[in-house]
Amino acid sequence: QVQLVESGGGLVQAGGSLRLSCAASGGTVSRYSMGWFRQAPGKEREFVAAVSWSIGTTNHADSVKGRFTISRDNAKNTVYLQMNSLKPEDTAVYYCAGSTRVFAPTRATGYEYWGQGTQVTVSS
Repeated sequence: QVQLVESGGGLVQAGGSLRLSCAASGGTVSRYSMGWFRQAPGKEREFVAAVSWSIGTTNHADSVKGRFTISRDNAKNTVYLQMNSLKPEDTAVYYCAGSTRVFAPTRATGYEYWGQGTQVTVSS
């Protein structure tokens, strides 16, 4: 059973940066496709970025492309989400997720394991 713990959220001004971390235990991140999702109040959980376990290909939502970058450190068993040029509309709870699928899904239903989430608030 994989446990995922996110960290790195907080309050930042528009245009600033944050790096989220997702530490895994009970499993190896290199053997899972890993994704980041976010959920703002009153909205559905939406895909942000993912990395596939097999060859490490990445995928980013259009809304964050060019600003956010997902990466994986197999030695530290950790997945990161580097967020630059943050906007107020990026405010949400960010969740890390793990999937046994070879290619990382973009739908939340494709993930079996979830972290508890970390709050990101971007002020204007």
